[in-house]
Amino acid sequence: MTQVDAEVFVIGAGPAGLTAAYCLTKEMPSVVVIEKDPVYVGGISRTVSYNGFMFDIGGHRFFSKAKEVVDLWQEILPDDFIERPRLSRIYYGGKFYSYPLKAFEALGNLGIVQSAACMLSYAYAKAFPTPVPRTFHEWVRNQFGERLFGIFFKTYTEKVWGMSCDEISADWAAQRIKGLDLRVAVVNALTRSLKPRRATRSAGGPVVKTLIESFQYPRKGPGMMWEAAARRIEARGGKVLMGRDMQRLSFDAASKVWRIEVEAFDGTRETFTARHVISSAPVRELIEKMSPRPISLFHARSLRYRDFLTVALMVKKADLFPDNWIYIHDPSVKVGRVQNFGSWSPEMVRPGMSCLGLEYFCFEGDGLWTSSDPDLVDLAKQECAKIGLIAAEDVVDACVVRQPKAYPVYDEAYRDNLNIVRLDLEQGYPTLHLVGRNGMHKYNNQDHAMMTAMLTARNILAGERLYDVWDVNEDAEYHEAGTTGVKDALTSERLVPRKASAA
Repeated sequence: MTQVDAEVFVIGAGPAGLTAAYCLTKEMPSVVVIEKDPVYVGGISRTVSYNGFMFDIGGHRFFSKAKEVVDLWQEILPDDFIERPRLSRIYYGGKFYSYPLKAFEALGNLGIVQSAACMLSYAYAKAFPTPVPRTFHEWVRNQFGERLFGIFFKTYTEKVWGMSCDEISADWAAQRIKGLDLRVAVVNALTRSLKPRRATRSAGGPVVKTLIESFQYPRKGPGMMWEAAARRIEARGGKVLMGRDMQRLSFDAASKVWRIEVEAFDGTRETFTARHVISSAPVRELIEKMSPRPISLFHARSLRYRDFLTVALMVKKADLFPDNWIYIHDPSVKVGRVQNFGSWSPEMVRPGMSCLGLEYFCFEGDGLWTSSDPDLVDLAKQECAKIGLIAAEDVVDACVVRQPKAYPVYDEAYRDNLNIVRLDLEQGYPTLHLVGRNGMHKYNNQDHAMMTAMLTARNILAGERLYDVWDVNEDAEYHEAGTTGVKDALTSERLVPRKASAA
C-alpha cells in the first residue's frame, strides 16, 4: 500500500471542515486540516477579537432540529453556552417594526390604507398566482402579494445580493423562507400584540417559520466552539495547520492518492499526500486549482459569490437597545444589518460600553470593498446616526473586517452549473468530498454545514457512500422554527437524510 501523509486531508477549518476532522479523529488520527487564515479557525463562524471586544462575523444563533448536531455542540463545548432571547427589528421608512411583527404596531406604522392595500394585494396574488415561479420576485409575490414584497423583501434582498429580485432564483426563497405562511404569521402577530413576549414552543399548532424566541450561544462567540474543536482534533493526533493556502490539487489514478501542494503564510511550500480530500473551499476556487482541471471548469467559473464587510463601532454607552440585530430595509442607507454584540453575549463587550457591527453587502473589488477603513468607519457612523441608533460622537473606536465569498449566489443559471460540476467530480473523483456552504455552493446554515461533514465522515469511515450529503437541507422545514438549542434536546427532532440508494 502506498505510504501517505494522511488518510484524510481537509481544506478549510470552518464549521464543516472542523466537524469532519473532529468526527474522523474519533476513529483515526491520520487527518490534516489546513486553514488559509493565519489566526482564526471557524471561517465565517469565527469570533474576531479587537481591543477587548469580540464580535461575530454575520451572527450565528445555535439552534437545530438535527439532534446529532445539537449533541455534537454539547460534546465539544459542554459548559460554555448561554441562553439568549431572540430580539430583532426591521427598520423601514424611518420606523422600526418588531420582528416577528406585532400586528397593531405594524398597522400603526404602515397606516390603515397601506395595510388594507397589502391584504388586497395578498388576496389578488392568491387568486391569480404566477403558475411556475422562477424568480425570487415571483415566488415571494405568490406567497405574500406584490405590496408586501415591495415593503419587506425587495430592498433588503437586493442589498444582500446586489442584483434585482428578478435575477435571483426562486430556489433562494424556497430554501430560506419556505414554510412561512402569511395567515399563520398574522395570527402570531396578533397574539404577540396582545401578550408579553416569552419563549414558547407550539404544542400542536403551526410554528411560524424563521421566528425563534430564544437560542443558545457560546458566551464568547461562535469561535469558541471551533477553537475547542481544533484543540480536540490535535489532542487526538490530527493536525490543524494555520496560514496555509492550497495551491494545487492533483490525483494519481494508479495509486489512488491525492497530492496537495500548499503555500504557508511565510511563503514556504509544503506537499502532502492523502487518500481522501474533504473540501469546504469555494468550489469555483477548488476546481481552478485542480490539475488537470476538470471538464466542468467553465461551469464552475460561472458560480458567483457575494461578499460582505463588517464595520465594528465601539460606543461609550451601555445597553443601547435590546435587539441582537436590526434588519435595515430602508433604501436611504447602504447598511444591510446592524448587530448589537452585547445582546449576543455580555462577555463580548467591555464593561459600560457597547459594540455595534454594521454589515455592508458587496462584491470583492467594488466601491465599498475597496474603500479605505477610515472612509467605511465614517460611513457607518453617519448611517447609524441617520437611523437613530447612536450619535456619531459616541463612537470611540472602530475596526473593519472584510469577508470574501460569504454567500453563494443563487442566480438563474447556478443550479445547472452546479449540477454539471457535481456530476463531473462524483464520476471522476469519488474520494474528493465537498462539504459546507461554499464547498457545495449551497446557502447552508451552520448546522446544515456540520451535518454534511458528519455524513461525509461516516461515508469515509465505512468505505462506501452510505449517505447522500446533497440531501441535507433539501427537506429542511425547520429554519429557525421553535425554541431550540444545546440544552433543549426535545426540539431536536430531525435526524439525518435517508441512506443513499444502491446504484
